[in-house]
Amino acid sequence: MVGIGYDIHRLVEKRPLYLGGIRIDFNKGLLGHSDGDVLLHAISDALLGAAHLGDIGQHFPPDDNRYKDISSNDILKNIAGMLENKGICVRNIDAIVICEAPKILPHVASMKKNIATILKVADTAISIKGKTNEGIGAIGEGNAIAAWAVCEVEKSNAST
Repeated sequence: MVGIGYDIHRLVEKRPLYLGGIRIDFNKGLLGHSDGDVLLHAISDALLGAAHLGDIGQHFPPDDNRYKDISSNDILKNIAGMLENKGICVRNIDAIVICEAPKILPHVASMKKNIATILKVADTAISIKGKTNEGIGAIGEGNAIAAWAVCEVEKSNAST
């Protein structure tokens, strides 16, 4: 089963920047009801879609104060539990983070390790790439960061 996810958030001052579940030293952070981690949100939506479990907004509504400033690591952990309960395991995740800054490559190994740990998979099952928007639109002007993710999941042998 395959799923796709996307997210975008505006960059603002006086917020920490989280991508892939790790804090990145940067002068701006992502505005959102949660910590705004677009990479984990895109991955979460891809996993939920592949498992036919809806989307992140259904499980963590942005108008629900219980989730105000929630760590996206906690969101992904919750979704990992949903998948496990359905007997679904993650085979592969391929993701792209689109931003002008910060550079993504120096953080990829830490992001992969964090995501792999949460999902209980090898970090070789996760690919993360950074791309720019070549100066085009809100992302290109440095006002936003977006992420796309595609995942492959399957029913585990124990659940069949």
